[in-house]
Amino acid sequence: MSYEHILFEVSEGIATITLNRPDRLNAWTGRMAHEVRAGMEAADRDPDVKVIILTGAGRGFCSGADMNDLSNISAAGGVESRPFEPFDPNAKPDYQHPQTWFASVSKPIIAAINGPCAGMGLCISLFCDLRFVSETAVFVTAFARRGLIAEHGTSWMLPRIVGHSRALDLLLSSRRVHPDEAYRIGLADRVFAPEALIDGARTYARELAEAVSPRSMAVIKRQLWNGLVQDLKDAMVDADREMALSLKSDDFKEGVASFVEKRQVKFTGV
Repeated sequence: MSYEHILFEVSEGIATITLNRPDRLNAWTGRMAHEVRAGMEAADRDPDVKVIILTGAGRGFCSGADMNDLSNISAAGGVESRPFEPFDPNAKPDYQHPQTWFASVSKPIIAAINGPCAGMGLCISLFCDLRFVSETAVFVTAFARRGLIAEHGTSWMLPRIVGHSRALDLLLSSRRVHPDEAYRIGLADRVFAPEALIDGARTYARELAEAVSPRSMAVIKRQLWNGLVQDLKDAMVDADREMALSLKSDDFKEGVASFVEKRQVKFTGV
């Protein structure tokens, strides 16, 4: 597929998807949404890809929905609701909606947030698995200052990351959150100097790609996201089942053998 609003690259077991409208601070469009979905599908299908990095070109991550798109929606009196095709039909129903489908991608997604992350950009980042942040980044919810509400699952996901009252503060005030505060409240998992962000994200991703079982990563990611929408009993049943399957897997045998033989592990994901 040819891309207009993103860049897509695979190297060293890492797929990098770059939102590529730098002149608009990578404002989100319908075309961009389609291309990000296509890039994620390509990465998820590729056995050589172990980790996905999502970042932005230029000085921004994503400044939110493109205002031209919003103006068109406003002039039309709203937007027509259309059925959404699940990324993974076997995923929990909660993760079969726009933006929430990131949770059903089987490989870890690292958001490398290089600059402003506002509105829709914040929604997207919340449903990534990890958020690595440049010292020049800034988070803004923006919704309330546009006459909007917490959209696309933000009201559900943000409290689970930063806590209920902090989420209310960020959503009601629409104030700017800088990297030091983002790290302190758990919105950011790592903070890097601007020039070190992508290298830092890639170093972490390479460690996962080279030393961790792809099968284990996929199962653990699914366990944690499913755990947000299930009770402890069901989580325990799932864990017992998955452990039994893991003990029969080639990756388990390789993990033990490489440890005993004191050699580099060679996982196959099976």
